[in-house]
Amino acid sequence: MTEQRGDRSRSADGCADGRFLVVLPTYDERENLPRIVPKILEQDPRFDVLIVDDNSPDGTGEVADQLARQDPHVHVLHREGKHGLGRAYIDGFRWALDRHYPLILQMDADFSHDPGHLPQFLVAARHHDIVVGSRYVSGRVRVVNWPVARLLLSYFGTIYARVITGLPVTDATSGFKCWHRYALESLHLDAIESNGYAFQIEMSFRAWKRGYTIGEIPIVFVERDTGESKMSKKIVREAVWKVWKLRFLDLVGRLR
Repeated sequence: MTEQRGDRSRSADGCADGRFLVVLPTYDERENLPRIVPKILEQDPRFDVLIVDDNSPDGTGEVADQLARQDPHVHVLHREGKHGLGRAYIDGFRWALDRHYPLILQMDADFSHDPGHLPQFLVAARHHDIVVGSRYVSGRVRVVNWPVARLLLSYFGTIYARVITGLPVTDATSGFKCWHRYALESLHLDAIESNGYAFQIEMSFRAWKRGYTIGEIPIVFVERDTGESKMSKKIVREAVWKVWKLRFLDLVGRLR
């Protein structure tokens, strides 16, 4: 097993100033951002929010800056272009690690991830190194307003990933997660190649292979009510082949 780094204490009591960070990637989320950021902050007084904006043409970045000026617990990371969800999270994670947040949470900005679930992550993080918000835990499907075709793609896609990789989670592609800092610090973030669904699988798989525990909490996933979905055929194709590459790298001992 690869040597791990960092203090593995699972205390969720916060760092020196008692803060946790929610990383919120955005691209054309101008309408959603002013609604979701206050919802996140009201869940727990220890939350900070980092908005990672990919130079959204609809002016999301300007809205983010305005929110940051109004609240010292809101921060903004501007990126020069649209480089994908995975890279946005990587940059957000690095920002969080540099500032020594003990817990780093990740979620979508379009209300498909309910901020009301955030306190549950803090409770589960007392017992696990990584916590995944699952749409399929306990054999139940908790998805609202998805077309049947997309639901089947997601459900059987996560089964496909689990069978190939052995990853012990019921929702391998979930992007609603909580990480202890030490788990993120142990990963070679420069080695992460994926961007879409595969990014979620790859991050969890690499952490699990380093010996970290993954817990799940049930969430209800609701299709966005504003804006357009970022799903594409390219994202699906990436997930299909990436799980085989991860399995191969693990088998030959080259998984960094």
